[in-house]
Amino acid sequence: MNYTDLLSTVGDVHNAALRGSAKVVNQLHVLRNWTVGCLIFEFEQSGEDRAAYGEGLLKRLGADLTSKGLMGLGLSNLKNCRTFYRLYPQIGQMASGQFGALLTQLGKSQTPSGLLAPHSPERPASSLATPSSGKEPPPLPAEILLRLSWSQFVEFIRLDDPWKRLFYQNECLKGSWTVSELQRQIGSLLYERTGLSNDKQAVLAHAHQQSAETPPSIAEIIRDPYVLEFTGLSEKSRYLEKDLEQALIDHLQSFLLELGTGFCFEARQRRVTIGNEHDYIDLVFYHRILRCHLLIDLKTRAFRHGDAGQMNYYLNYWKDQVMQPGDEPPVGLILCTDKNQTRVSYATAGLDQELFVSRYLVALPKPEELQALIERDTAAWLQNQPSEA
Repeated sequence: MNYTDLLSTVGDVHNAALRGSAKVVNQLHVLRNWTVGCLIFEFEQSGEDRAAYGEGLLKRLGADLTSKGLMGLGLSNLKNCRTFYRLYPQIGQMASGQFGALLTQLGKSQTPSGLLAPHSPERPASSLATPSSGKEPPPLPAEILLRLSWSQFVEFIRLDDPWKRLFYQNECLKGSWTVSELQRQIGSLLYERTGLSNDKQAVLAHAHQQSAETPPSIAEIIRDPYVLEFTGLSEKSRYLEKDLEQALIDHLQSFLLELGTGFCFEARQRRVTIGNEHDYIDLVFYHRILRCHLLIDLKTRAFRHGDAGQMNYYLNYWKDQVMQPGDEPPVGLILCTDKNQTRVSYATAGLDQELFVSRYLVALPKPEELQALIERDTAAWLQNQPSEA
């Protein structure tokens, strides 16, 4: 063996270890979520105190799990877990082998053969049959399904038609599609186009030829936000790419903390995830006097009408999934600046305007104060930039 062989082999071993680690983490992540869905379903069906929680069970459970530091089990993902359990009963045996001993501690004498046993999933009657056979498709074995990631399953469980779901599972496995490629193929109606085509193999071959150009990388698997939450690894802050934007956020964060009027810093680049869509709120503060959160979004460009809609989306998400008992509705702050104009505006997502003006606005920074701050910072930053040759 020469040095070149040594260097190459060490690299190959390293990459093989990373792939193996990613595979194990992925499988445990999927099995955990299936088991969580199983536990929720079991509690809803026969929990001793299920009536005390009713429709609010998942919201309360998500909030309590988050308060215990268990990330990735918020309201939307708990709903996904429950649906996942119902749609993929064949995973029960694998989950039983992994978590059966833990579940036995709950006093479930039927574990693992009962609680985690395969069941008949509940599906809408309209989705159970194909025009030709009137039967459900044969389920893929659990061992094969566990090659797929949770982010991919989130896409599959959105599909009501079991045949369509099986089609995309098969093609995803054959083509080793990334999540983004899977989303693209679903969005391009590959299933429907294949069904209508006289040359189905040509349609599929073209789809796989396109996806082969962007095979999934190890980094893509490890950096999946769902995987990072599951493993407890901190997600690298997605600071904005432009230096100006980062400088403005830095100063804005310091400015609000120095006001001394109740602002408590909570998060920077706070991720908001619905399904497989990941958005980021630049800054999040909690105002201890108003007892509400302030969500801040900054853009180094002119204001667009879609900015207000995006902020209201954040606010509605926050009210639905983040607010705790005793909290008041959150408020959004949109700051847009370019070389010609700076615009500062608050968003309230339906909050009564008289109440906002009389109670909230007196405790929050005035728009003109923030506008002056942003304009001063922008001018100072531009002045310090090297001139172009």
